[in-house]
Amino acid sequence: MDMRGTVRRAMKSAAAGVLHHSGLRKALAAYRRYQSGGRRILIVSYHRVVADFTGELQRSIPGLLISQETFRRHLEGLSAAGYEFSSLGDALDVMAGRRVAQKDLCVVSFDDGYRDVYRYGYPVLKQMGVPAITYLPAALIGTGQRFNHDRLFHLVRMAQARGYKPVFDVMPAPTTELLDTVLSGRKRLSAALDDFIGRYPTGTLVETIQALEERLGPSPELLPEQGDLMDWDEVRRMVKDGFDFGAHTLGHVVLTHEPLEVVEREVRESKAIIEREASITVRDFAYCNGWYSDEVIRVLKRNGFRSAVTTEDMPNLMGGDPFTLKRKVLWENFSVGLTGGYSRTLTVCQLDDCFSTLGMRAPVLGRRLQNAPRGEVVW
Repeated sequence: MDMRGTVRRAMKSAAAGVLHHSGLRKALAAYRRYQSGGRRILIVSYHRVVADFTGELQRSIPGLLISQETFRRHLEGLSAAGYEFSSLGDALDVMAGRRVAQKDLCVVSFDDGYRDVYRYGYPVLKQMGVPAITYLPAALIGTGQRFNHDRLFHLVRMAQARGYKPVFDVMPAPTTELLDTVLSGRKRLSAALDDFIGRYPTGTLVETIQALEERLGPSPELLPEQGDLMDWDEVRRMVKDGFDFGAHTLGHVVLTHEPLEVVEREVRESKAIIEREASITVRDFAYCNGWYSDEVIRVLKRNGFRSAVTTEDMPNLMGGDPFTLKRKVLWENFSVGLTGGYSRTLTVCQLDDCFSTLGMRAPVLGRRLQNAPRGEVVW
């Protein structure tokens, strides 16, 4: 971690200690409850639950990872902070005023359907009796394919390891842009990928993958071993145990980058595939990248959805819009304290939204203009 990161972590850890031990954390939680309309509904989001975070960190996007041990600690911390675990459907009923909750609610969600959630997250949830919803990219489940973001991460890492320098190579401009940003050291790979995916539609991501594979291949190592997805038998086992599933497009497509005919197909067909394969009714959706537009919401409503989740780290309000549900995206380092180990105090303060309440952190908004260059934000 760089010096600025170390200083930031030290400041947050110190602030968390003061907030927790002084009782201010509970006061801020009460204030947030009042702001939310009398009851807090926290939706937390994960991607991959892994056995060995340090080992997986060497080959995967860091922000997608959490160890099984830390995941369990998060659930214990949420319970200790006064949250009751809830299904998304029950939480929506409370938000809409159709029922009353006796405690603040927490909904656990997973994006992408990674197989290691089935291997390492699902057993913890079952053991602790915690409900959860997983949002599936329907066309990728059971195929052996990998996500574009995981493939890009893997290929650029290979280019770094081989010392590849594209100085005299002619490649698509976006490919050159990504390589130059990372290989020059201007940005870390994960940060550069976030920006890249935020700028370009799926077609450009695929074109970039193909260009990189042409330069680095042919080799069986071009497809990352890690990042495999669940198959439909695993999904059906989780359904049988009472876990919920929603749609996350067909192939993990950022819908605000695409024309409306693509949006319609991604929404309609992802719902149909999951319903057919899992024998369930799909009513809930997760926006890829957390980005949405008024046009995308209209397509969801027209196709029978009741809710959609963003990645906006903000409070969910009683009576709020169920198609712009706010979520807190969590990973391993969310809970790393001053000494580099797990900090229960810091974790609980962040889950209680203390730093946002004090104005120490601003959320990234997800509402965008539909199919606009560079994905402009709508303020």
